[in-house]
Amino acid sequence: MRHMVVAALALVLITPATPAAAAGVRFQPGAAGIGDPQYPTDGNGGYDVRHYDLAVRYRPAMHHLDGHATIIATATQNLSRFNLDLMDLTVEAVTVNGQRATWSRDADELVITPARGLNTGRPFVVDVRYQGVPRTFSVPEIPLESLFMPTDDGAIVAGEPQSGASWYPVNEHPQDKATYTVAVTVPEGLTALSNGVLLGSSTRDAWTTWRWATTSPMASYVSTVAIGRWRIDQHQHDGRQTIIAVDETLPPGLADDAVSRTDEITDYLETLFGPYPFEANGAIVEQHEPLLFALETQTRPIYPASFFADGPNPFDDMLVAHELAHQWFGDSVSVQLWRDLWLNEGFATYAEWMWTEHDGAMTVREWFNLFYDTPVDDAFWTPPPYDPAAPNPFVISVYHRGAMTLHALRLRIGETAFWRTMHAWTAGHRHGNASTADFIALAEHESGQPLGAFFTAWLSGPTKPPNPDPLPPGLRGTTPAACAVVPHAQLHRVTC
Repeated sequence: MRHMVVAALALVLITPATPAAAAGVRFQPGAAGIGDPQYPTDGNGGYDVRHYDLAVRYRPAMHHLDGHATIIATATQNLSRFNLDLMDLTVEAVTVNGQRATWSRDADELVITPARGLNTGRPFVVDVRYQGVPRTFSVPEIPLESLFMPTDDGAIVAGEPQSGASWYPVNEHPQDKATYTVAVTVPEGLTALSNGVLLGSSTRDAWTTWRWATTSPMASYVSTVAIGRWRIDQHQHDGRQTIIAVDETLPPGLADDAVSRTDEITDYLETLFGPYPFEANGAIVEQHEPLLFALETQTRPIYPASFFADGPNPFDDMLVAHELAHQWFGDSVSVQLWRDLWLNEGFATYAEWMWTEHDGAMTVREWFNLFYDTPVDDAFWTPPPYDPAAPNPFVISVYHRGAMTLHALRLRIGETAFWRTMHAWTAGHRHGNASTADFIALAEHESGQPLGAFFTAWLSGPTKPPNPDPLPPGLRGTTPAACAVVPHAQLHRVTC
């Protein structure tokens, strides 16, 4: 099926590239980065990917992966050569439009020179065969791992702002989203999970191939494979496939109760933010000690088992609400540049607060005041969440001060204008990219108010703005001030 799809797409899309000499066209190399100041080597210029068709075989005993990537893209300039992001893995063959191409490696860049120049506006197909041991990022003293992580019974992929390049050649930046088909072949007895809809599986010669498809565009850092033995709940909800997979070594009382609320929480978030944006939903809970963060992998968020408490717990449900909110904020509406990260994390954190209020736990007002009462030099405040000059956008304040900004905006412009803004944001930028400037302009349009100074104070200012929603003195004691928010890589865990 995979090859039939690729062949059909190729017949429709491919037209012959033009030799530079014959057409008098000047061909130039594509840029080695997409232009993000925080991560200048991430992504690449000169083309836009439409679709990734990936076929990988993984041998857990050797941590070895064999891969075949077929990439359908369109040139956005006249290309003499172009780059793909790829970590460590050994490239064995490359073709472009069916013709053998030359390639070289420059750190994590795969530099490809096609036999003929690629004309701007024309589709082209890149075929890469590769193999090796995928990269695992590791900080032993924590211990923390990310990217392609071997586990006791398989492997799992997660990482932000990069992870796709650890297992396939890719244009690794949220600006270049694409659809995917993924076939993962693993030893019989293991299940290979990925994003989107499960198309089926087949077994031959003690190997099982699991086939997946995403029909909505996806940023590469939220693509994943998760290989292992799982306790799986697969069902239909609201016309879409929901697959919830929990590591079978975990006791049923640890995480199942929280992730089993995925449909319920999604339904509630739809009332806030508009229709759920994807064709599938679900969860993956992995028991792997060095996995110390959750991630909004599209349609199937990844949760570490260590983030869950035994039995029902409102903070476990908050975690699920956070990652599901990212399906709107981060996955569907993605950042234009990584400095806009508060648009992902602040929005998802505010969704947590909305969920706990809806579920009868802490109110949004209590959450807001819990963080407002922290000293201004606390990490919840400093550095501020939006600083275009900051070298690292992954700071704790993007979560909580970002969420506080939204609550303050809600009070400033009123309920009607605020929720109109939120719905217009998710609808207008669905499956696209947007910036902080875009959000400010939208909020000003929907409210009819000038808001530049307001956003500067809440997102970039060195001091606390006045509290727009203080708790009366008699209610201060109802806020669990003993709660602490503990950072875990790119997410956090609230503990009391």
